[in-house]
Amino acid sequence: MFSKRILMMALATTVALPAGVAQADFKDGLVGGLVGGAVSGIIVNESAKARERKQQTTTTTRRVYQAPVNSVERQQVREEQTALNYFGFPAGTPDGVRGRNTRDAAAQFQAHMGYPATGYLADYERQFLISSYYRAQSSGAATGQLIAQRGQGTRGLLHAYRDEAAGVPTYAAAPAPAPAAPSPVMAAIPQAAQVPAPSASPAPAATGFAALPNLMASGGEGPSLASHCNQVSLITNSNGGFVTEASMGDGRVALNEQFCLARTYAIAEGETMAASLKGVTQTQLEDQCRAFEPAMRDHVAALSLSPREEVVQNVRGFVLQSGQSPAQLAGTAKICLSVGYRIDNMNVALGSALLLTALGEEPYGELMGHHLNEGFGTTRRPDLALAWYQGAVEAVERGAEPVFAPGNTGRTGLLRKAAFHTQGAQAGSGGSVQPVATLPTFKLD
Repeated sequence: MFSKRILMMALATTVALPAGVAQADFKDGLVGGLVGGAVSGIIVNESAKARERKQQTTTTTRRVYQAPVNSVERQQVREEQTALNYFGFPAGTPDGVRGRNTRDAAAQFQAHMGYPATGYLADYERQFLISSYYRAQSSGAATGQLIAQRGQGTRGLLHAYRDEAAGVPTYAAAPAPAPAAPSPVMAAIPQAAQVPAPSASPAPAATGFAALPNLMASGGEGPSLASHCNQVSLITNSNGGFVTEASMGDGRVALNEQFCLARTYAIAEGETMAASLKGVTQTQLEDQCRAFEPAMRDHVAALSLSPREEVVQNVRGFVLQSGQSPAQLAGTAKICLSVGYRIDNMNVALGSALLLTALGEEPYGELMGHHLNEGFGTTRRPDLALAWYQGAVEAVERGAEPVFAPGNTGRTGLLRKAAFHTQGAQAGSGGSVQPVATLPTFKLD
């Protein structure tokens, strides 16, 4: 509209001018005006477009690919974070992600224990951290007493457990617990196997040969598994960590490490279960669990004499005669397995492990393989141990839930390789199998 008005004014002006001048000037002016107007319009339009481009905001969406997180690995990291937080090394929320807080906390733990502060836990460092956490959680009042004794908070527990593994005394003498009512859970032990309560009347004086001391009696004692595992722990630390399937040289060393690791898990599981019992003292648990010794004596003795299937079948017959439900026996056996290892009573530990295996929890059969391979609580029979190892490993490979170090996916392969490797080496040596525990002999002049 504005351009049309300008054009009409120009035409009107040419009418008023002389003909020659008007036509020439009009022609030049009109062409110049049209060209100038077009250029000006282009400049205005380009300026407007430039302003629009400046006002527009460009949004770029960037997609970042994140690899899926392995659930087993996440659970392992979550365990580490929980344990680190408990011992005073802040790892943040246990989310299973190894972030900066987790690495910093791991480095603090390593520095506290005298390890290289890398922020990434070696296998033996992780196993010590996790087992210490479960032990502290399941020890109840003993944990509080030890924390107060050490004076470093929960961090002091780590040094206490390390010192104990090295054979350094840790616990102060605790007062004798007050008597309490009989344990309700121990009713799962067959009544024929219960330890009778001591009579209030004094026992009659022994006469004749019964009054003589018997220095040759073994009293059911044998080599100390606790002491053995302390030595194994020191060797593991000096070697820089646990033997793996890739680094294994001596299969027996690997089996000993896994034996002591399984013992630690068994103690922790049983103590966790026992902590839920009300009105039951440690002394009562020990007294009740010692009932496994006479009840399972024949089955434990058969370990070094009979094949695995025969032993398991006989124990299943014992279970049927007990009159107790499998769930009751299994719960009691797990608690008593923990007690047996904690008080270093191999008869109680073996009897409990045999019951669990016969009740269908086949991964516990690994323990019989370890005992037969090293001679704790039984005659050393590596040839018979192999079937127990194989049964436990195959059960896990078929889908049974691992009971020892469940987060270590390579453990079954290590056990299989170490057991067969050790058996082959011993079979080729030609040496006869000898019992580890022998009766003492005194020479009297």
